[in-house]
Amino acid sequence: MKKIMILFCITVLFVTGCSVYHFEDQSFEKNIDYLLSQKSSIYNVRYDGYKYYLPKGLSFLMKDDYNALICDQDNNHYYLFVDAISYYHKVENDYQENTNSYYSKKIEYKKKNGYLQIDEDKENDKYFIQFVYNYVKIEAYIPKEDLVPVLNNMCYILRSVTFNNSVLESLIGENVLNYQEEDYSLFKADSSKESYMDVAKRNENEEYSKYLEDEKIDLDY
Repeated sequence: MKKIMILFCITVLFVTGCSVYHFEDQSFEKNIDYLLSQKSSIYNVRYDGYKYYLPKGLSFLMKDDYNALICDQDNNHYYLFVDAISYYHKVENDYQENTNSYYSKKIEYKKKNGYLQIDEDKENDKYFIQFVYNYVKIEAYIPKEDLVPVLNNMCYILRSVTFNNSVLESLIGENVLNYQEEDYSLFKADSSKESYMDVAKRNENEEYSKYLEDEKIDLDY
């Protein structure tokens, strides 16, 4: 029976052309290419107007309609922002690649786009990540050795984001989503040291510290 099952699995792989992808420990670009090119249809986080998937091993420390503070098993914090307004108005990606950054690149897969910018904090041996894809931005300030697994996690989240056009039409049309015109744009990254050091210090602010002391939010799988 065991031999039959093995032969069956080999046959399925041969017929479908599927293969097992081995994640790179060093080359995050290859992982990103693979993950963002794959279709995702699993969701465990739902709000009016959009939904996405939060991988196992990650937990919410705080979340509301369009923002979330997420923590992984290594205690790295991810700051997520869903820009439903830019999605609704189909704001174009005007990101300019930054030659002064450790890594800076426009990204596009399956008619979805964004950018990845990584800036280096040599003094503290850390990276500040700004990852935008499909009108969602995730920021993280992390130890250098955690770069690859953190980017993998970001890809799982970003590739899964799906918007509900009819719901957003209703919300925006009824002014449920209140917003003001401001200079800030999802597609403009700030690589200044002052900017990402401010991000790193968010955990020390009262707004976030209270969530770090509370029990993590469980997801309904």
